[in-house]
Amino acid sequence: MTKQALIHGYEVVIGFETHAQLATHSKIFSRASTAFGAEPNTQACAVDLALPGTLPVMNREAVACAIKLGLALGSTIAPRSIFARKNYFYPDLPKGYQISQFEIPVVQGGEVSFFLGDEKKTVRLVRAHLEEDAGKSLHEEFHGMSGIDLNRAGTPLLEIVTEPDIRSTEEAVAYAKELHKIVTWIGICDGNMQEGSFRCDANVSVRKPGQPLGTRREIKNLNSFKFLQQAIDYEVQWQIEQIEDGNKIVQATVLFDPASGTTRMMRTKEDAHDYRYFPDPDLLPLHVGDDWIERVKAGLPELPSAKKARFSEQYGLSAYDAGVLTSSKAMSGYFEAAVAAGAEGKATANWLMGEVSATLNRDEKDIADCPIAPASLAGLLKRIADNTISNKIAKEVFAAMWAGEGEADAVIEAKGLKQVTDTGAIEKIIDEVLAANAAMVEEYRSGKEKVFGALVGQAMKASKGKANPAQVNELLKKKLSS
Repeated sequence: MTKQALIHGYEVVIGFETHAQLATHSKIFSRASTAFGAEPNTQACAVDLALPGTLPVMNREAVACAIKLGLALGSTIAPRSIFARKNYFYPDLPKGYQISQFEIPVVQGGEVSFFLGDEKKTVRLVRAHLEEDAGKSLHEEFHGMSGIDLNRAGTPLLEIVTEPDIRSTEEAVAYAKELHKIVTWIGICDGNMQEGSFRCDANVSVRKPGQPLGTRREIKNLNSFKFLQQAIDYEVQWQIEQIEDGNKIVQATVLFDPASGTTRMMRTKEDAHDYRYFPDPDLLPLHVGDDWIERVKAGLPELPSAKKARFSEQYGLSAYDAGVLTSSKAMSGYFEAAVAAGAEGKATANWLMGEVSATLNRDEKDIADCPIAPASLAGLLKRIADNTISNKIAKEVFAAMWAGEGEADAVIEAKGLKQVTDTGAIEKIIDEVLAANAAMVEEYRSGKEKVFGALVGQAMKASKGKANPAQVNELLKKKLSS
């Protein structure tokens, strides 16, 4: 392993707790909807509020989501796990406790691996446990008061907890992105960070190399990769300055303010657990049999790491190219659909990572919203392969297709962009160029070979970009040497 860079002589130690909202239609213990955007307090039922006489009932699909994650991360899936009441007070916690898992979580161990540059990094997982979300306190719309929206109360979550294995902000962001990719890839979470579906808590501490772990501060509810990086960078510098000034770090929960780029303390936290856990008397232990695990395994999609390896082997792609194409399920799906429609693998990869990605970024679109269908891109690439158009002309055709002007063949026909491959026609163009550039011809024949490119350019310009570049090169060399 590469030696980690120190910051002012200090080693950074980071662990993560990530809350992934599970992609179920109903809550973890009730049939209330989890749909985003409803009017406040319209999706909280009696079970979510723990009103007298109500009983929670486990959402089977939420358990299936946990099993999927465990299989994807190489974790142990507990055959028996139990639920507890985690007692604490928040105004938006209607029960006065949160149903979670404590002693025995459903997912135990596992790891998340990713590349940082050329170096493979692996972060060990402690656990992933099922729990319910609390409600939400609203402050902006009220003067001197807080509003309470209980729509999120009871929303199913998986809390994914790592060992303190991360040693830099860059690693932290890369880990978070990889975990985000995995949970969205296997379909257990939509990954919408703005809506709170994927929230990261970073436990950050610093220490001198070889010293025991320092006192950590937990940065809560980071909902973008950009804020995650900014928050950790600030927190690391703040902790180092405090220690250098002779102050002790107090274990605390802090919030990141994007406007100021700083963290601020929300509450202090004791070393010991400051929650009181009791077994939930209303929920039986959760039993997950081997037959259930096998059924879930059979329905899992090909995982990103496996698909990346297959792309390299099947299509002769570099590890980098295969990594980019498997950066999201949508991107890998688009690639395979284009190849299935007849496009060559390497050419498709080049166009997806080049022209397609650049245009998506320009228009602030995702690959899922690409206006050119995979089969349509394949149609364009086929016309490059059969020399109907050149790569340069293909970019013009692509732009027209993006603008909704039709399929490649229709655009080529309508704009008269078909490549000139007739030898006689190209020879005529070259003869005219040589006649008009006699001085450059003499320079070339006297040994100044660099003017050859300029002559090629003149020939392509004379053909309005339609001449086959390879034929132009070949015929021009032939005529200049005669």
